[in-house]
Amino acid sequence: MCGIIGYIGKRQASPILLDGLRRLEYRGYDSAGMALFGAGHQLELVKRAGRIETLRKAVSDLNPQGTSGISHTRWATHGAPTDENAHPHQDSSGKLVLVHNGVIENYQPLRDHLIEEGHVFESQTDTEVLAHLIGRFFDASDEADGEKRLIAAVQAGLAKVKGTYGIAAMHVDVPDVIVGARLGSPLVVGLGKGEHFLASDVSALVAHTRDVVYLNDYDIVTLSDGGYTVTSHEGRPASVTISRVDFTEDDADIGEFPHYMLKEIYEQPASLQNALRGRLSRDEATAVLGGLNMTPQELRNVDRIILSGCGTAFHAAMVGEYLMESMARIPTEVEIASEFRYRNVPTDKGTLQFVISQSGETIDTLAALREAKRKGMRCLGVVNNVASTIARESDGGVYIHAGPEVGVAATKTFTSQVAVLTLLGLLFGRIHHLSSVDGLEMIDALEAIPDQIREILKQADKIKAIAEKHANAEGMLFMGRQLNYPVALEGALKMKEISYIYASGHPSAELKHGVIALVKPDMPSVFIAPDDAVFDKNVSNIEEVRARKGPVIAVTTVGRTELERITDDVIYVPECPTFLAPLLTVIPLQLLSYYTAVARGCDVDKPRNLAKSVTVE
Repeated sequence: MCGIIGYIGKRQASPILLDGLRRLEYRGYDSAGMALFGAGHQLELVKRAGRIETLRKAVSDLNPQGTSGISHTRWATHGAPTDENAHPHQDSSGKLVLVHNGVIENYQPLRDHLIEEGHVFESQTDTEVLAHLIGRFFDASDEADGEKRLIAAVQAGLAKVKGTYGIAAMHVDVPDVIVGARLGSPLVVGLGKGEHFLASDVSALVAHTRDVVYLNDYDIVTLSDGGYTVTSHEGRPASVTISRVDFTEDDADIGEFPHYMLKEIYEQPASLQNALRGRLSRDEATAVLGGLNMTPQELRNVDRIILSGCGTAFHAAMVGEYLMESMARIPTEVEIASEFRYRNVPTDKGTLQFVISQSGETIDTLAALREAKRKGMRCLGVVNNVASTIARESDGGVYIHAGPEVGVAATKTFTSQVAVLTLLGLLFGRIHHLSSVDGLEMIDALEAIPDQIREILKQADKIKAIAEKHANAEGMLFMGRQLNYPVALEGALKMKEISYIYASGHPSAELKHGVIALVKPDMPSVFIAPDDAVFDKNVSNIEEVRARKGPVIAVTTVGRTELERITDDVIYVPECPTFLAPLLTVIPLQLLSYYTAVARGCDVDKPRNLAKSVTVE
């Protein structure tokens, strides 16, 4: 959610920090700030509520100098978005500065105790409590070596807190050192020549280096321009693996598109091809997914599957449930990851769990993974970030290879997740009962999907016109059946995320069980009604809405022109097998939400109150 970028080296730090913050904007934020250390151990602190551009202007006006520093974009948890609550925060001496992602759950009793000792707080944040706590340990130490003293203070301070954190700390008395630590909130070290970086996401680093070290929970890193060390929270040396980032600065740039979301919608033919590449075997008429780390016999012994995710990943999991049960006939259930960890879900040795997350750092999904492993379940990940915590802690899994997704509203990662779940359905189906002929037909249909999406994208202008017609709607209803019910949920989520129009998704048949009470002339209904076994049922539901003067937008298969007589607008998708329909029917809904948000003047890539990666509970 919040973003961290730190730099230590020979160059002026402020341009590097500001550029890093810009690249972290997609994570969501409401204020930003930086602390710089210059000649003579001088500390320069600048922080502002609002967008990074506001901070950039303040930095330009003040022209602070320094070759090391830390910076932050804040997504408010404790305290309103104000200059005072923005990071970095200082300790009581004003010498220590700290930025923090996460939540300190026991900050109030710690704050009360520090106030009793005479500490005065300038903000309402939990982070300032941690800064005061670490500063207190630093001031009480008699260690002569400043670096060791700062590390020990960080260790002592973190030992007192409960919650999650990714932090970076600096001190006026040790201006050539940055100390970072993580527990539940990601941090990555960027390795340069005569300079080093610390960030919450590699996207902030790729302009400067592609050699990185992903920190594990309880790691503490110490950075200087000459090197870095990683230890455990107890001070023991930690194992370190240097990784190579698999995307470039250009991959994360917006190019000629007005918004990242639109760019990523148009990237879906390529991202789907990447998700499928090398994973389809015509010889065996099945999917090849070696990353599962399971033998064919182990796969055959799976008699129950649990799919967990949050938000868009949860909707992809719902599609996966239909796929797994219809293609492989394995009982499958979907769990919202945030609920799974608090439930006592019955499991046995034949249960296999998949956790689905774009970032691989979603705190609730990570907790679901750990709960499943705690119960002895084999747990596999479906993630986009190769070096993420979920990827490292799971027993195996499948990378979706969608490339960087900067827009807060997920688009290409949804279709890539569904594609991977389709591959899993094919794999398990072939192990059980699908014939080779069935398998080859599925492979043919999958390989055709990218070009079919390109055909849908050609209708962008038509969809834009539909969006502009309904941009002032009071709300929207999204309806679908079977595999397209999750698509309805996803379409509604996209609409409310970026246009701020209230939208809800429902199974079409539930219309008469209460939802129909909402139907009225300024409440459009979007029906996902492809040519499938329940097409006629959807037609009946559309008629029910039309009888009550509700506008209807239909997404259907090419050739089903009869819907033009009973709807206001029809968007056509190419013909495909029923099990692949979600990969096509979701594309018009993504474009519809995008163009609606643009027509309403919304900030598409940075919707209010939202963050790309949810790393706090």
